[in-house]
Amino acid sequence: MARGLFPRAWIKKSFYFQARISFVRVKYLFLTWLTVFVGGWVIYVQYSNYTELCRGHECKNTICDKYRRGIIDGSACSGLCDKDTLYLGRCLSTSPNNQVYTGGWGDLDGVIRCQVGEVLHYELGEEPKPRREAAVFDKPTRGTSVEKFREMVFNHLKSKLGEQASLASLVTQILSVADGNKDGHVSLPEARSAWALLQLDEVLLGLLLQERGHTPRLMGFCGDLYMTERVPYGPLYGVSLPWPLEAWVPSGARRSMDQWFTPSWPRKAKISMGLLELVEDIFHGNYGSFLMCDLSTDHFGYTDRHDFRLTDPRAIISEDAFRRTMRALHCEKDDDCVLGADCRTSCDVAQRRCREEVTQPNLAKACGALRDYLLRGAPSELREELERQLYACMALRGSAGQMDMEHSLILNNLKALLWKQISHTKDS
Repeated sequence: MARGLFPRAWIKKSFYFQARISFVRVKYLFLTWLTVFVGGWVIYVQYSNYTELCRGHECKNTICDKYRRGIIDGSACSGLCDKDTLYLGRCLSTSPNNQVYTGGWGDLDGVIRCQVGEVLHYELGEEPKPRREAAVFDKPTRGTSVEKFREMVFNHLKSKLGEQASLASLVTQILSVADGNKDGHVSLPEARSAWALLQLDEVLLGLLLQERGHTPRLMGFCGDLYMTERVPYGPLYGVSLPWPLEAWVPSGARRSMDQWFTPSWPRKAKISMGLLELVEDIFHGNYGSFLMCDLSTDHFGYTDRHDFRLTDPRAIISEDAFRRTMRALHCEKDDDCVLGADCRTSCDVAQRRCREEVTQPNLAKACGALRDYLLRGAPSELREELERQLYACMALRGSAGQMDMEHSLILNNLKALLWKQISHTKDS
């Protein structure tokens, strides 16, 4: 009886063991299939996003075709299209219409930007619609004199910046930049490239702020493709995480991480001085007053020498243009009167129109952006006074034009406090 039971028990155990092995195999086969499926889907999505976002070859082909046909010209055209000394590197684009790449031009490192046509989506089975080009390069027309082109540029600047006494000198500066081959005169293809660039507000504002070193230097252009110097460190503080990790990091942990990846405090003070000097220069500057409408630290960076740079001039708008925009806005409440992330006015509920005066001046917004940056790691003997001045600065209200003395006093006191701490350091 015992002999009969042993084989039967052994058979049951063997069957159970084999069934368990089969289950484990099926389980791992399923997990392997699922991993391959999900991985393939992620790769496909990433590749699709990349091919839609990163179309540098299309940008280069379009620009070089027009250059070879004599429609456009510029200082970078030969290097891009003939000599291949100017090349597009890693894709940084976040919009399919605005192509951004790291780039090189001989021994120079920079960032290359190019506007390409709008991406028009279509349903399966439909014929794809032709893509609209970003710039037609049809102005100025053949036969336009240099004086007529100068007048075109002057009127364009006037429409962007308002009546300014220094517009004539700015036109001369722009015509000098337009002369890409430096032969002493602006050809029609060069004028077309310059005109296309002037339609891009970030290029115009970059030229306005470039002479004080606040923005990356314009190194060359061809059509509306242009290259600026590369700002090696950015954002102002923090670290750029890959997008899969960005969504999983809690905001509290992210703020701590942001503070880990910062320079020493004296160097942070020097970078902060650069932002304060930018605020000072665009407050009743040579070309009018400007408003900083997005003070996200993503728009700021710094060089190897810890010199501040505004990496995205689109964050700034002329006060004249801001007023025109507000006049055209209908509103029901104050939240309807916002431009960008940080430029706000109040709503005149009776008229249902936005008021033209900005609620908070540039300086108050800049101090808000610098508060955590400067207070962390600040010398103990300085911290209390620095905190007091930063909070007084953040409390400023109304447009700077209505409170020139208070604005200037707070700005000068804050700069003097920082300069006293860093004037003896090697980085100053």
